[in-house]
Amino acid sequence: MEDFYCKYCGQRFASIRSMTGMWCHRHPDGPNKGKHAPYEGKVKQSYTCRFCGQQFTSIMSMTGMWCHRHPNGQNKGKHEPAL
Repeated sequence: MEDFYCKYCGQRFASIRSMTGMWCHRHPDGPNKGKHAPYEGKVKQSYTCRFCGQQFTSIMSMTGMWCHRHPNGQNKGKHEPAL
C-alpha cells in the first residue's frame, strides 16, 4: 500500500482523497487557509529544498523551517521539496 505526503507539511496519508479533504497548517497562504497538496516525487532518503539546495531527512522537517533563499524574500517562506 502506497503512502502519500503533503508537499507543504510532510504529513503522511493513506490516500489522496483523505489528504486533499483536510486543511494544512503549513499552507503557503497561511495556517488552515488551504488544503493539503500531494508531493509528486518519490519517497527518498533525503529531500533537497528547491530554492536553496539544503538537504533534509524528511519533508516534515524541511517544511517547518524558513528558507533564506525563498522567492518571496529572505525568511519569508518555508523550504519546499524539489522533485
